[in-house]
Amino acid sequence: MVNIISKTKYAYIFSIILTMLSIAAISVWGLKFGIDFTGGTLLEIKFPEVVPDVREVEDVLRDLNLGSLTLQPTQNQGVLVRYASEDDTLNQKVFETLEGKYGGIEKLRVDFINSTVSQELKKNSLWAIFFAIAGIMAYIAWAFRKVSRPVESWRYGAGAVIALIHDVLITIGAFSILGHFYGVETGIPFVAALLTILGFSVHDTIVVYDRTRENLLRGSVKEKFPEVVNRSLNETLVRSINTSLTVIITLLAVYIFGGESIKYFSLALLIGVTFGTYSSIFIASALLVTSYNWKIKK
Repeated sequence: MVNIISKTKYAYIFSIILTMLSIAAISVWGLKFGIDFTGGTLLEIKFPEVVPDVREVEDVLRDLNLGSLTLQPTQNQGVLVRYASEDDTLNQKVFETLEGKYGGIEKLRVDFINSTVSQELKKNSLWAIFFAIAGIMAYIAWAFRKVSRPVESWRYGAGAVIALIHDVLITIGAFSILGHFYGVETGIPFVAALLTILGFSVHDTIVVYDRTRENLLRGSVKEKFPEVVNRSLNETLVRSINTSLTVIITLLAVYIFGGESIKYFSLALLIGVTFGTYSSIFIASALLVTSYNWKIKK
């Protein structure tokens, strides 16, 4: 049996360093928001024949210096063109430039994303993440109410939430660095990725916590709490790693072959799921033991 709990100190040091670096990156550089959060234009174009490669279309529009430009192919030979501007003159130039290059294109729709609406989306996104975390903590505390000894049930919820905040901060920090150095933007898909990370990470944590609960209820009273937690981790370790690896392999395939429209969505999930698996094994359960040790000392 591997003594995972004995590695707690090293896991804490590693996680604290990553978390502090993430907080520093977010504080200094912030996130590079896309038009979902800054406002802009969504233009849908239909091509008469074959839809050109999106990289080719980007090159055609390069001279217009469109901020936050993203292109996404649609059905029926269409392309969605998004950029951070609500200027009708610039919108007309975009259409004329594409028409001059390809000819016979059709403007299907032009939608304006107002900056006021974007600010509302940003606020709602933050509230969605907050309520998701609060709801997870409350549910875990309720679900583990029958094992209030030797650690109170609310500490299970607190441990899971700290691990979740750890996963989310590292993912946001990574995208802050990517945004600063590589111009990677974040929008509503990034928020969806964060909420997905919360769900997946807490799933892994609950698997370990549930086995700990079973071992506490069925085990000997002579077995110390850290030993119970360590045994539970070992019993669920292979399952947690195998489950995460199948998800990670799938996300890698999506990231490599999925195209530009979902590339960074899958990358956010990759980062979050990887650190979510790590935190479920090395952080969430270790926090229970640390909490127990502090309680004993007092």
